[in-house]
Amino acid sequence: MSRSSLAMLLAIGLFAAIPAAADSLIINTGGPDGLIAMASRPGIGGKLEIEAADDFILSGATNLTGGSFVGLLPSGASLSSISQVVVEIYRVFPNDSTNPASGNVLTRVNSPSDVAFASGDSVAGGLSFTPTLISNSFTTNNSVLNGINKLPNQFTGGEGPVTGEEVSFNVAFTTPFDLPADHYFFVPQVLLTSGDFFWLSAPKPIVAPGTLFSPDLQTWMRNADLDPDWSRVGTDITHQGPFNGTFTLSGSPSVPEPSTLLLLGTGLLGLVGFTLKKTIA
Repeated sequence: MSRSSLAMLLAIGLFAAIPAAADSLIINTGGPDGLIAMASRPGIGGKLEIEAADDFILSGATNLTGGSFVGLLPSGASLSSISQVVVEIYRVFPNDSTNPASGNVLTRVNSPSDVAFASGDSVAGGLSFTPTLISNSFTTNNSVLNGINKLPNQFTGGEGPVTGEEVSFNVAFTTPFDLPADHYFFVPQVLLTSGDFFWLSAPKPIVAPGTLFSPDLQTWMRNADLDPDWSRVGTDITHQGPFNGTFTLSGSPSVPEPSTLLLLGTGLLGLVGFTLKKTIA
């Protein structure tokens, strides 16, 4: 066998030793706890955009391929009334933000940033979704829809209980989110042909001991009038909570781009060839 053929076989063996990453569930905040329902929708068709956000932490570079979230549709609504689903990923302020902030909210510490870091849209592209009816009737203790205001009117106490159809949304990122290790916020939005979608709160992460993520941040909300600022759903708007959102995320550790692997392979071949040359010589 020639030295070049042997070098190639050794290099192939080195590549084969790199394990293929499999998608797995990496974030799961649990099922709905019935505490609060948070409106979250794109700003289309004359409707004011509303965003609700909850945080998660990635300890290493991760390729997010999909996930799920649970929310309410109006009672009696058909799943066909879902016209658009958007998922946005934000980093934590002051990343991607004007700093100092406007001062229109009590604080921006630990809030989502001004603008999204990544997003997928079932209409514009990058995301597909499958809705599943869980229950014909689910009621929460409180809700937030219109009461999202600038200082000094940020406290509204919420808008009371809301009842609707409990629906799970499974989403697949047709263009996966390749995210570096960092602290992020997950924002799901649903547009309906009639009525409003509400994202449901979740019991996890829980407070120490036994914290699922550390540190765990509470849910935040904003509408187009408050943009680019955010208010805390519990601490600022309702004086309840703090709350978390119901969602899961799936993915795997990020792998190098093909161009990076090619450079790595070229380097490995050169190293193996040099080693063989020195050994045979």
